[in-house]
Amino acid sequence: MNTKLLTSFFTLFLFFGIYFFPGTKEAYIYKGEKMKGLSFVAPPQEIGIEAMNAIVNVNSNWISLMPYSFVPKNSSELRFEEKEDLSKKGQKWWGETPSGTKECIKMAHKNGIKVMVKPHIWLGWNEFTGHLNFNTEKEWLVFEKSFSRYLLAFAKIAEEEHAEMYCIATEMQNHVKQRPEFWNKLITDIRKIYKGKLTYAENWDAFEDVPFWNQMDYIGIDGYFPLSKLKDPDEKNLIKGWKTHLDDIVDLANKYKKPILFTEIGYRSCDYSTEKPWETNFNLPDNENLQAKAYNAFFKTVWNQPYFAGAFIWKWFPTLSENPRHKDSFTPQRKKAEMVLKDAYGKIEIK
Repeated sequence: MNTKLLTSFFTLFLFFGIYFFPGTKEAYIYKGEKMKGLSFVAPPQEIGIEAMNAIVNVNSNWISLMPYSFVPKNSSELRFEEKEDLSKKGQKWWGETPSGTKECIKMAHKNGIKVMVKPHIWLGWNEFTGHLNFNTEKEWLVFEKSFSRYLLAFAKIAEEEHAEMYCIATEMQNHVKQRPEFWNKLITDIRKIYKGKLTYAENWDAFEDVPFWNQMDYIGIDGYFPLSKLKDPDEKNLIKGWKTHLDDIVDLANKYKKPILFTEIGYRSCDYSTEKPWETNFNLPDNENLQAKAYNAFFKTVWNQPYFAGAFIWKWFPTLSENPRHKDSFTPQRKKAEMVLKDAYGKIEIK
């Protein structure tokens, strides 16, 4: 077949393909490393290098470190371990202190594991951070002053210890919407301190509304997408559930020409865990099979999408070996899901 004829055929194929199959989307293509991540729960006490060995054993090459801060009830001021205070020893988990965070980064790097530092807020009145709101400008300013100090302090730690990525905040939907000037200044200030890659972690139901994705290196989504209302759906049903969300995700990747990163994703090992994956309910019957099926469905539908940069599994305990089985139903450790994870992460080649 001559070149002109071949070119004409290809042009017609593209035209009719787009015309007759309008749902077909040309995805942004990510050409970087696939992040095989775990959300590393801050250890209460100092840990040894064996905690990192367990991460390597499941073929993970990234962890996120999550130093929490706290906003007390009836207060708008955020509190965190800004400076080491020996008088407060035992009141704060070691892995959330500046020195503990630094040491965890160093241990990860010694084992060839890359690190995303990912600050979180805990609200003392048990509200979701995405709904955070204050009644007065004074309260907002008190919060934002302390919030900035917290985020910049850990950005400095990430830079000093050469963490490969910094997540500027986690699930702050209402704040992002109401206070865009704060976020633009915050990103500028972080960029002055931290020279690595940046992302922001927004919840699965609000990721399309973030106005500053163009300022991030990765579009971060906490991927707790609802997949099925059934008590114990099969894998086919879960794959079908994923397909209802993929168009919205690829549209965002195409819009900003940025890779998609699941800054969190996880499922409980119980019945109904794929209906509202973000919920915690310890009263539901155990169901390790469903947790394993949910991860299988994720790896079969999302993992190899051309725009997808990787994921951080929620969540991984560094001291789980001290207990035969942790009460937290989200962890895949010592469950069937751990083998699914190990197998899937082991098959993925780094580009």
